[in-house]
Amino acid sequence: MVTDKRFEKILADIKSVKVQGAENVAKAGIKAFLLSPTKSSAKKILKTRPTEPLMQNAIKLLLKSKNPKKTAAKFLSNLKKSHDKISKKGAMLIKNDMNIFSHCHSSTVIDILKYAKRKRKKRFVVYTTEVEPLLQGRQTAKDLAKAGIKVIVFPDLAAEAAIIKCDLFLFGADAFSKKGVANKIGTSMLCKSAKQFHIPRYACGVSTKFTNRLKIEKRNPREVWGIHNKNIEVINPAFDFTRKKFLSGVISEFGILPHKQFIKKAKAKLKSL
Repeated sequence: MVTDKRFEKILADIKSVKVQGAENVAKAGIKAFLLSPTKSSAKKILKTRPTEPLMQNAIKLLLKSKNPKKTAAKFLSNLKKSHDKISKKGAMLIKNDMNIFSHCHSSTVIDILKYAKRKRKKRFVVYTTEVEPLLQGRQTAKDLAKAGIKVIVFPDLAAEAAIIKCDLFLFGADAFSKKGVANKIGTSMLCKSAKQFHIPRYACGVSTKFTNRLKIEKRNPREVWGIHNKNIEVINPAFDFTRKKFLSGVISEFGILPHKQFIKKAKAKLKSL
């Protein structure tokens, strides 16, 4: 069936990281569910990316709904409103002639930077690394360059040399928990390095990325190296966890808040959904 093919194609795109960014993953998951709104389909969708509570919360909400299509429309509308608020709030931290460090490919951070450039007319430079093995940092560079923002790209092992040149570190969040934030591998190390050099560090994302049950995904080793040798083992941890003590704060639809205050509001919002 055509619907089955479309459903499987969306799942394959999510799993292969062709769909990038937690919000885009959630939107793709919702689209897949609406094509096949069943419990078995929901399980398949949730298995594609276990470190994505935004998608998980959305699918669970749709499963409970008597009118999934209407609920999805409302969820996506609220998501856009929240995203727009984050862009405005985050842009307030950006001053003229700043150097800003970013990590991986976050649609939220990209939109903060675009808003600062377009609406607030700020002059700044973005530093990033390539982010192996899938090179999402290069995609960030392309997206920002297209918006007229200057980007300087370093190899991953030169991350510290890049970050010490910066005044601010903005990064996305795949998942928020009461103890910290899960994001692309390297985030924890970069936050520790930035703290050492007294560079403010902000996780950026909507509150519906909060979860009480955080699972860190490991991805296929072939993404790193497709070698076949019994004496070589390749490990590919896709995400890591940054403890709240290494965060300066969280930028969400609630504004710029300390982690503890953000979590309190995020929990209350999820209960109200």
